[in-house]
Amino acid sequence: MVRIDAVLVALAVASALGVVASQHQARRLHGEYEREQARAQALEVEWGQLQLEQSTWATHGRIEKLARDRLHMQLPPEGQVLVVEPQS
Repeated sequence: MVRIDAVLVALAVASALGVVASQHQARRLHGEYEREQARAQALEVEWGQLQLEQSTWATHGRIEKLARDRLHMQLPPEGQVLVVEPQS
């Protein structure tokens, strides 16, 4: 009878330790999950800022101004412009 009681007590203690360990791991993983969510949110904000920056850098007026100023490019005369239509 004493052995059965000792075994039951040992099982109860082992079960309690297992519950404590799993709760600790769950809390740790939850904290890690929240940190990753915050990081993902920060990356989404950065992505939006980069898209806005890209659209600013790629505006037609800015590209044309850089082509004229830095590369000394200019529009060709009317007779040299050839428009190619896509085939249907």
